[in-house]
Amino acid sequence: MKTLQAGDTVPNFTVNDEAGNKISLSDYKGKKLVVFFYPKANTPGCTAEACNLRDNYKELQKEGYSLLGVSADSERKQSNFKNKYDFPFPLLADEDKEVIEAFGVWGPKKFMGREYEGIHRKTFLVNENGVVERVIDKVKTKDHAAQILE
Repeated sequence: MKTLQAGDTVPNFTVNDEAGNKISLSDYKGKKLVVFFYPKANTPGCTAEACNLRDNYKELQKEGYSLLGVSADSERKQSNFKNKYDFPFPLLADEDKEVIEAFGVWGPKKFMGREYEGIHRKTFLVNENGVVERVIDKVKTKDHAAQILE
């Protein structure tokens, strides 16, 4: 797993969001972007993280950030997740792992002594030119917006 680091240029991507709209990195040219990866929609940690970002969305927008949530869930699962919690930002349904692999967040994980392949919970702050400014490796799900704004 080769994860993007600060200073790396994000490769362009085009993936459908929860509503079937095509979303590309190039849509965000000239904007600051928060790309947050989460393992699975509607699970406790992912819900806490996304709800924290929703609750602080205006604050993040004031700092100039647009947000994109990404997991390998289907459009239907992402749509249910977004509608259930009223998220104001798109959730990418990256079933083919195009964005997940471009950022390098797919790899071996351990949980309760079991090893498996999955999405690592990481957040990338991308500048107006598509370059990673900061990577948050240790995401605090209940206080994630504060990590981004610090």
